[in-house]
Amino acid sequence: MPVTDAPAKARALYDARRTRVPIPPFTDEDPTLGMADGYAVQRELIDLLLADGDRIIGHKVGLTSKPMQKMIGVDSPDHGPVLASTVYRDGDTVPLDRFIAPKIEAEIVFVLGERLQGPGVTVTQAHAAIAGAVAAMEIVDSRIVDWRIKLADTVADLASNGAMATSSRIVPLAGIDSRLIGMTLTRNGELIDTGAGAAALGDPVAVVAWLANVLGENGVALEPGHLVMTGALHAAVPMTAGDVFRAEFDRLGPITVRVA
Repeated sequence: MPVTDAPAKARALYDARRTRVPIPPFTDEDPTLGMADGYAVQRELIDLLLADGDRIIGHKVGLTSKPMQKMIGVDSPDHGPVLASTVYRDGDTVPLDRFIAPKIEAEIVFVLGERLQGPGVTVTQAHAAIAGAVAAMEIVDSRIVDWRIKLADTVADLASNGAMATSSRIVPLAGIDSRLIGMTLTRNGELIDTGAGAAALGDPVAVVAWLANVLGENGVALEPGHLVMTGALHAAVPMTAGDVFRAEFDRLGPITVRVA
């Protein structure tokens, strides 16, 4: 039977997360679905996951680079929750069978020090509310078959979030221009990509301001301790068993993820 309503779409994604069996894109059945439809499904899916005992510890922002926006056909980012059950630490081993079609992205993650709620949040205010930055990698995954996603599909699917890994050292932003934080990514010791903070919406701190303003429209605030994932600094890289990924960030240091 075709999935037609938000609760049923959310249940289909929930089941796909549990079984690791991807589902067809919702936009195959209804090409008119857009961002608002995606967020309606996302809210239902979050309710299902929280009912299982998970909790939200922050937010990811996706589609922050121009190439990704062009690929999906949008001109603004999207967002989804970061769930406590999806967080790894530097050096951890990530089991490949937890995911369907995972890819890895190096990015800058901020830790909030003060409550931040829009609308009207400026980049300066966002900067003041950030306790510091950590080196991080996001594992993106899609519960949609073959990554055949359009905007409504990825938004519904928690912005294609799979997991994340962060370094333990929080680096204060005093004297740091996060736009200029450089990054190198290696796989099994070989350089595969580079990037800089400016790839994320021109300024990773601007990502925090954008998120605070978008969430604020629904009465949601960024809370102290929340993590904000600011978006990939390079093209996503497929993961295979045995891979060892290491991202080294200027000022923030390295982070390593092993794939089992």
